[in-house]
Amino acid sequence: MSDKYKDISVKQICDVIDMLHPCMDDYVYVYDLQNDYYYISPSAAQRFALPASEFNDVVKNHELFVHPDDIAELKKDLDMITQGKKEFHNLQYRWLSKDKKPIWINCRGFVVSDNGKALYMIGCINEIGTRQMADNISGLLGLSSLKAYFEENFYMMNSGYILRLGIDDFKPINERLGIEYGDMLLKKTADNIANCLYPDQRLYRAMADEFLVIDFANRNVEEALEQYVNIRYSIDKLVEKSRYEAVFTISGGILTSDAYRGCTFSDVMKFSEFALSEAKRGGKNRCWIFNYPAYEKFLKSRRMIQLLRKAVNNDFEGFEAYLQPLFSADTGELYGAESLMRFHTEEFGTVSPNVFIPLLEETCLIIPVGKWMLHKSLELCTEIHKVNPDFKISINISYIQVLKSNIISEILTAVSDYNIIPSTVIIELTESGVLTPDSRVAKLRSRMKEQHISLALDDFGTGYSNFHYFNDLKPDIIKIDRSFTIKAIENDYEFNLLQLMINMAHKMKLRVCVEGVETQQELERIKQLKPDYCQGYYFGRPCPFDEFMNLFVIDKTG
Repeated sequence: MSDKYKDISVKQICDVIDMLHPCMDDYVYVYDLQNDYYYISPSAAQRFALPASEFNDVVKNHELFVHPDDIAELKKDLDMITQGKKEFHNLQYRWLSKDKKPIWINCRGFVVSDNGKALYMIGCINEIGTRQMADNISGLLGLSSLKAYFEENFYMMNSGYILRLGIDDFKPINERLGIEYGDMLLKKTADNIANCLYPDQRLYRAMADEFLVIDFANRNVEEALEQYVNIRYSIDKLVEKSRYEAVFTISGGILTSDAYRGCTFSDVMKFSEFALSEAKRGGKNRCWIFNYPAYEKFLKSRRMIQLLRKAVNNDFEGFEAYLQPLFSADTGELYGAESLMRFHTEEFGTVSPNVFIPLLEETCLIIPVGKWMLHKSLELCTEIHKVNPDFKISINISYIQVLKSNIISEILTAVSDYNIIPSTVIIELTESGVLTPDSRVAKLRSRMKEQHISLALDDFGTGYSNFHYFNDLKPDIIKIDRSFTIKAIENDYEFNLLQLMINMAHKMKLRVCVEGVETQQELERIKQLKPDYCQGYYFGRPCPFDEFMNLFVIDKTG
């Protein structure tokens, strides 16, 4: 490197850094090699775990804020510079933030020398992972710019709204037509949204296929909804103009000033993202207005997931297997029991299965919990078999277990481990979980049939019933859901429909269990249909094992 800068003093460079740092996002530094002195933009000391913006004993002090795994590489590079073997420094490594989190940086600098003697190094440091201020594809400013705008105009956040927009099913378009086509579509979508802006509004690209319309001009939620409709209409026209080469829609989430007033930028982004997600969960191509009760419910579900995960990792603490009796419709004798999962926490008390089971399935925690439930149910069954050897145990499994675990192997292993007679085991599959024919479901049924384990199709009649299940799955038992039972009791047409269904099942040598029988009157009505089994609160509610034994096993046999 040329010696022409040798007459510039380090003090002068420090003065220039002080002048420039308020105008820059990056950090300028100078390293006085002769005096072992380091000076960097003061903003760096606010961001990273530096001892200060200036310090001596440079290499030693770098150990305070350079990631331990990177310090050796940095020292090696600096040694080569001080020995005159390098004239340019260019290294990517990690600095530690104030809270000790690693941040990737790119550090570059050139060495100023005097007749081959290294005097000082001056350069620039930038964060590699920092989000771009603008997006070149859409031509819009990005989240970093939006954050700065919020901080500068915080006083204006008392009015208006934020409309977060997201393209529905954008990934398949990229996969089918390519990234370049997807980029073009993003640009046209951004242009269409921009054409629908009201005066004084700003448009930003949030991430990927999402955009943010910012309104601080005191417009109301009705105007926000009207704007979304206009944007959706413009997208429909864009699809039509492209001759339907890529058919897509756009969803929106609205955040009013009442919801975000006084909130941090991070909160505003979380709220708007939640609103958009709810619109997509609700069917897409629609708009959803943020409200706190729904968000609190969402947070509660996230907290519940944490508790479920903790319970799984703590030997399934809080989970319990309850039993609900199954009775023969003809004789009124105990036929068996359905094993039902229950969950208790100190924070929420007893949690409804309608709440925690979908969360287990969403997170795939149903796989370990379902395995635990399988073993627990068979363990209880062995105790009942000591009194009633013919007792049947019915165990629910989730379609998630079928699709994402080796459930048949787990069932057969558990049956063998507990020395259970396979014909006393019934596996229940929820009807809605087997809507799409799948080879894994067929394999499960085949292996169960080989081992004489029965299959019950649960919740039959909940809205998706299709008689092809009888042929494809060949279940041994169908269980009529309570909702269907009530209709049959209250309506002659539904009663006759259920009668036809039961008759058809019997002709196919299937057994029928009617669920949800709650009164003597209901039982008498249902018995006219001649089902094989009945289940419901009339016979007994789900209860812990000891209570079940006292109510339905020991007392009934003694």
